[in-house]
Amino acid sequence: MLSLLEGEEDPSLWEEFGALEGAVADRLSRLELRGMLSDPDDLRDAILTIHPGAGGTESQDWASILMRMYTRWLENNGYDYQIIDIQEGEEAGIDRVTIAITGEHAYGYLKAEKGVHRLVRISPFDSAARRHTSFASVFVYPDVSDEISVEIKDKDLKVDTYRASGAGGQHVNKTDSAVRITHLPTGIVVQSQAERSQHRNRETAMRLLTSRLHQYLKAEREKSREELEAEKKEIAFGSQIRSYVLHPYTMVKDHRTGFETSDVEGVLEGQHLIGFMEAYLKQTATPGTDA
Repeated sequence: MLSLLEGEEDPSLWEEFGALEGAVADRLSRLELRGMLSDPDDLRDAILTIHPGAGGTESQDWASILMRMYTRWLENNGYDYQIIDIQEGEEAGIDRVTIAITGEHAYGYLKAEKGVHRLVRISPFDSAARRHTSFASVFVYPDVSDEISVEIKDKDLKVDTYRASGAGGQHVNKTDSAVRITHLPTGIVVQSQAERSQHRNRETAMRLLTSRLHQYLKAEREKSREELEAEKKEIAFGSQIRSYVLHPYTMVKDHRTGFETSDVEGVLEGQHLIGFMEAYLKQTATPGTDA
């Protein structure tokens, strides 16, 4: 086609060719990215959890910023999601959140986000306007509850009920409808307070537990200690996968892949995340690298 345009002086034809070339390149890039999603779990829906690290209000606020970043990304990319469990911070931010995500390759893309995320900024909570560093952990696992059977014995479960907190109108704090289930052999804890019915919340919590146990057992079979212990990793300096720096300069950098951008505000608005995900998938698809 390029040979046909040689000597052509009409700029609109060259513009049309440039647009077509860009569209083809983008399509090829997306196909290449999909080709990297070869694990059966990559096709599944996902469960995403966020927990703040030490630091009280600072880290809790950072956790809420991450929650907003991911929900914006989900909305912009056509994914459906439901906040299953959330605990507000005492002064600001959140103490934890669990989000169920539905859509094509949800887990395949979001698995790139597992790990500790670090924020450096001038604190809005510090009257002296000093620079603070905050940490929060993100964990993502595939939703397998409808497709895979995991044996869960009643004697291995501790079930607690409590009053829901957070958004929910008049229903909140009126009844003990929220459910917390602890799997005693592994210590895995799941919670649900999204529904008004205690029975429905128990069903949702069991769905989360099934998915968590599947991922736990899969990691154990693969003898991947890093994946098995992902939730137990210290949420502190030195363990972060990505840094978001707002002061004294602006940059988001992934420490696993080296991928970076100076548009921090754009990233926190849910933009550019696909670039970080693609860099991670390319790296982990290369033989000899760590997943």
